[in-house]
Amino acid sequence: MANGRLEVLLVEAQGIRDRDKCIPGCLNCLNPCNLATKPYVHILYGEQERTSCVAKGKGNKREWNEKFAFEVKYPDGGEDRVYKIIFRVMDQHKFTDDVFVGESTVYVKDILSIGAEKGKLEVQPRLYRVVQSDKSYSGEISVAFTFTKIKDGIEENPEGRKECANQE
Repeated sequence: MANGRLEVLLVEAQGIRDRDKCIPGCLNCLNPCNLATKPYVHILYGEQERTSCVAKGKGNKREWNEKFAFEVKYPDGGEDRVYKIIFRVMDQHKFTDDVFVGESTVYVKDILSIGAEKGKLEVQPRLYRVVQSDKSYSGEISVAFTFTKIKDGIEENPEGRKECANQE
């Protein structure tokens, strides 16, 4: 078994839409393109959860450039264990509840396996489709991964939620 640290770099989003979740009276719904105005992401790996800040930028392309770390054991729990990270894209609303935009699921078993064997593995940013509840696509997110094997136990204080500066 290999202990390690899986770092997730949430880079950017393209074409994120909140098409099906229009709330009456919401100014975002008046926009013909209906682009999500304040997207952020809940990142889940097993029981561990991290939350990004709201993405910066306007229009079709938004940026985070935020790094998150997860404690990892590989293999963990036998053959039935599913090694995946779920990215739940949300749209932050000021006066109403935040709205689910869609999610991407990335299976990381190969990253963990090769990283555990070699000691470290870096995967450059790739685009992953954001899928809505009705299975339609709602843009893409760009994510990179780094797995680092740790020989003397799990590092303390992995990165969790960052303090987001000047968020409304």
